Amino acid sequence: MQVIICGAGQVGFNIARYLASEDADITVIDHLPELVHKITDLLDVKGLVGFASHPDVLERAGAADADMVIAVTYADEVNMMACQICHSLFEVPTKIARVRAQSYLHPMWANLFSREHMPIDVIISPEIEVARAIARRLELPGAFDVIPLADGKVSLIGVHCTEECPVLDTPLRQLTDLFPDLHILIVGISRGGEGIVPSGETELRAGDDIYFVAETEHIPRAMPAFGHEETEARRVIIVGGGNVGLYLAEIVEKEYPHVSLKLIELDKKRAEFVAQSLERTVVINGNALDSEILEEVNARTAETVVAVSNDDEVNILASMLAKRYGCRRAVTLINKNTYEPLIGTLGIETVVNPRAITVSRILEHVRRGRIRSVHTLSEGFGELIEAEALETSSLVGVPLRDAKLPDGVVLGALVRNEEVIIPRGDTVVKAGDLVILFAASEAVKKVEKLFAVKLEFF
Repeated sequence: MQVIICGAGQVGFNIARYLASEDADITVIDHLPELVHKITDLLDVKGLVGFASHPDVLERAGAADADMVIAVTYADEVNMMACQICHSLFEVPTKIARVRAQSYLHPMWANLFSREHMPIDVIISPEIEVARAIARRLELPGAFDVIPLADGKVSLIGVHCTEECPVLDTPLRQLTDLFPDLHILIVGISRGGEGIVPSGETELRAGDDIYFVAETEHIPRAMPAFGHEETEARRVIIVGGGNVGLYLAEIVEKEYPHVSLKLIELDKKRAEFVAQSLERTVVINGNALDSEILEEVNARTAETVVAVSNDDEVNILASMLAKRYGCRRAVTLINKNTYEPLIGTLGIETVVNPRAITVSRILEHVRRGRIRSVHTLSEGFGELIEAEALETSSLVGVPLRDAKLPDGVVLGALVRNEEVIIPRGDTVVKAGDLVILFAASEAVKKVEKLFAVKLEFF
């Protein structure tokens, strides 16, 4: 597969890293020579210095033979124009663009991106994706990650294991006996920064971050099994009235009318705009690091503070201060990787990484075969994959214990018609089943082959 990536920033770099590890032919374009040199030094990709919206630059990048263009520069207009040129001049089949300005995304102008006008196949809006991801975490306190799957029938949940977790030092194969009516399966464990693909003999330890797949309606019973019985937040403070903060407030106002919202924004004009855009959120113009402001929003009675300003340091400090005042839980947006090793020592329960969320959304449209969605777990740990099982797949028609899954792969759930099946050794996958599985990074390419459409299928 030949892919052109426009933009060598954090998102472009991480997409290139994932695809290069799977032997895709990648060319990265950026107008900053230092970014191009960095990405070509660290990754097995070709680099080109130039503007991604210029036809001659795209031609030199190999657009005439490209299967896909992924435009993730910092400028919406460059991303849109690169896709337009790749369509009009080079007939590139798949075009993905990151678009941040919400004026372009308003439903009123939806026809802008039709095939007759500006044919972009997939538009990714990072701010909206991040706001939705945070809203899911607010709905399930105690979870640091919540990913809906199979049209909401199944969910992936990430939780921290503390000393209070009742299943510590218990082999995972015994969980079925301890909770026979609970439809869950642990698919991944992060321990001390190292990813573990669990077996039946693996035991949980205090400090582990675990990922489990569960039938969605079983989640309220599954959380106490891992020591989490937090109640849903009813008083929430949002720090930052930028696009993420505003979208999050809009989602909460619409979908969670019982939640009381207060939003802190430093810039006066932006605070006025946000206040006019929202209906029942209390908007306060001030500094979230000011003790008087924290008193004004009554941080000591709030269940959750969500820090989503444009400054990582402000987000971290605001989260810590709010918790010191008595706020029970912090959800913190952090862009820089350098802070990740510190988070566990700062008392911040949930970190939201916009880059990882954006990369996951883009990878959903890059994977081949009958793969419906892809979600990246942790940094370089692996991917949660949702795919349709075909008649030609080696998974179909044999008990899972005999299916010879690649190393580093755990099958988490099957959805057959409307039924959710948590697989065991004697479970048989049927053609047409929706298969949800976790694959460690090194096994992703092998999973693609399991769900590829073979020539003899036609």
